[in-house]
Amino acid sequence: MRKIIIPVMIALLAVGCGRKEAEGLRSGDLVFVGLPVGYDAETGSMGDAIASATGQEGGLNLIHVAIAEVQADSVWIIDATIKHGVDRHPLDTFLADFTLPGGGYPEFIIKRAQGVDAEAALERAKGFCGRAYDVRFLPDNDDMYCSELVQNCFLDAEGNPVFDSEPMNWLAPDGTMPPYWTWLFGQLGMEVPQGLPGTNPQKMSQSEILADVSASLPLPQRSE
Repeated sequence: MRKIIIPVMIALLAVGCGRKEAEGLRSGDLVFVGLPVGYDAETGSMGDAIASATGQEGGLNLIHVAIAEVQADSVWIIDATIKHGVDRHPLDTFLADFTLPGGGYPEFIIKRAQGVDAEAALERAKGFCGRAYDVRFLPDNDDMYCSELVQNCFLDAEGNPVFDSEPMNWLAPDGTMPPYWTWLFGQLGMEVPQGLPGTNPQKMSQSEILADVSASLPLPQRSE
C-alpha cells in the first residue's frame, strides 16, 4: 500500500549548549526526521494522523526531510514547514522546531544523493525561500511541503526530478480515514486529496539514488 507522510511541527524544549563537530556532513545532504512507530503524540494531533497513515511495525515514521548546508563551523537548514514556510535557518532553529515534548530529539538520518549536483540543488532551494507551506498538498501550485521542496530541487542533467511522484495515501492501515485529515481539509474547504500525485519522506528515503553516509548533525551537549 502506498503511503504518504505529511510534515509535522513538534513542540520545543531547549537543551544545554556546547557542540561536537559535524561528522562528515556535506552541503546538499538530506536530513530525514524519524519517530518510532506508535510514538504517542498529542491526542487528535497531526502526529497521530501521520502514525495512523504510515505506521510500519518495528520501524520509523519519517515525518520530515530537510536539506543541509555546511559553512565553515556552522550548519544551516533549508526546508518547508508549517511554521516557517520555505526557509533557510540555523541548525538551532531546526532542532528547536523538532525537539520532542520530553526534551529529546527524534532520529535524524542523513542520506546523500548520488550522481546529482547537490550544490545546484542547494542553490535551487535558496531560490524557493519565501514561498508558503503547501497546507493543501496539491501538485502544480507555488506552495511547497517538505518533500515537494526536495523533489523540485534535486534534478538530473535534463532538468527532471530524480525523485518520483506517486499517488498519495491518507488512509489508516485498516482503510479508514483518520478524522484529523477530514477535519483539516474541511477547514480548507476541500476534500482529502486521496490519490493525487505527491511525495513523502518515507518513500523518498528509499530511493536508489540515496546512499547512507557516516554523518550526523552537530547536536547540543546536554547540561549535567
